[in-house]
Amino acid sequence: MTTKSLTIAGAPRRRKFPWPTFGRAVGLTAVVVTFVAPLAWMLLASFKTNVDIYDSSKMFAFLPTLDNYGTVFGQANYGAYIWNSFFVAFVATVLSLVLAVPAAYSMSRFVMGRSAMVVLLARIIPGVSLLVPWYFVFSQMRLVGSFAVLILSMMFVSLPLILYIMMSYFDSMPEELEEAAQVDGLTPIGAFLRITLPLSMPGVATAGILSFIFAWNNFMFALVLSGASTKTLPVAIFDFVGYASIDWGGLMAAAVIVTLPIMVIALFTQKYIVSGLTAGATKG
Repeated sequence: MTTKSLTIAGAPRRRKFPWPTFGRAVGLTAVVVTFVAPLAWMLLASFKTNVDIYDSSKMFAFLPTLDNYGTVFGQANYGAYIWNSFFVAFVATVLSLVLAVPAAYSMSRFVMGRSAMVVLLARIIPGVSLLVPWYFVFSQMRLVGSFAVLILSMMFVSLPLILYIMMSYFDSMPEELEEAAQVDGLTPIGAFLRITLPLSMPGVATAGILSFIFAWNNFMFALVLSGASTKTLPVAIFDFVGYASIDWGGLMAAAVIVTLPIMVIALFTQKYIVSGLTAGATKG
């Protein structure tokens, strides 16, 4: 064997550039920047004056101020609006879970195809198309402006959402567990309460979190059906938009207050959301 062949054989192999990994990294970076950039701008603008917000040269270099948050909490009575949003979202979520989880279990175990189609139809119908008849009916009942009408309107969307999430979750659970529990002496309802329901808590948590987020963020229903004492936080943000001008600083500060609780909830409950949404994909 010649010296030249030894050199070639012993030379290190040239590594190829990892184009697939590079492409995924670029794509992931683009997605993250697309979603994070508006949130970053909103957070920075909440610490600026209206003059600084319009000045592009002060995008990052500016003198921060807390006046916008003082306006939100001091002058706009946002403490009451935060409580209204939390109360409506919490009660609507709890009532929807109480009604939808047993219904989803029944549809899953007894294969109620027609009932599932009705639920799907309710899920497809845009909620905005029902605002006018809702307003007419509830105004005749003198419920417009009350918490009851807000909770009912949120439940109209939350119920189908929870039903379909929980149906997929119950479909992925083996029926042998309930059959074994009934052999041991439990009734079908007892097997559901003591075996199936505890095992399905990740799905219940997922459905509850998504329902709460929807109710917290909802604007259209609350704008039409709420009153002065039941106004929720998304509707209260609209007060910063005037006829002749917009208080961008106060608007951004209020938007941060609305967004922050949802981001914290999503951050600490992301594993439940992922496990609950993917549960039905592993059936069979």
